[in-house]
Amino acid sequence: MPKLEKFLKDRLKTARRVALLAIGSDLRADDAAGLLVAEGVKRLLKKTGRRFKIFIGATAPENLTGDIKRFKPSHILLVDSVDFHDKPGSIVVLSPRDIGDGVSFSTHKMPSKVLMQYFLNSFECDPILIGIQPASIDLGKPPSRHVIDSSREVASAIARSVDRLPAKKAMRIDKNL
Repeated sequence: MPKLEKFLKDRLKTARRVALLAIGSDLRADDAAGLLVAEGVKRLLKKTGRRFKIFIGATAPENLTGDIKRFKPSHILLVDSVDFHDKPGSIVVLSPRDIGDGVSFSTHKMPSKVLMQYFLNSFECDPILIGIQPASIDLGKPPSRHVIDSSREVASAIARSVDRLPAKKAMRIDKNL
């Protein structure tokens, strides 16, 4: 997943704070993609610090909009299962203007496009949707091997990208003042 990692590193170059919003249902097969990515990132990073925070939105990510706004991220990574009519496990990266009628979100209350638009209109941020193509979102089924593998790749790319966020500059105190 070098392409995704390079994209994220470039896009997060100026990041002050990054929020990861995991969206999906672990009861609906591949709809668990966002949750799998969040678990993977947690495992890889060990500790996240004050510049990166994971929010588990599950099937009602709109319930966390206030918490995310209080965190004041400059960038928000929304990770979700997205039907963009490709092979299962395929990965797509979209900004709000990229999401059109050919992309479908059907398992949670508020579509990611609406969430992204809300964040854009509420405070200054750069929302990025990372979508993983599901094979199935059938109730009671486990995630497919394709989505599990892609979730690991996405988690790894995110972890490596946010682990290298520029350190907050320390304030220098001049003793001669």
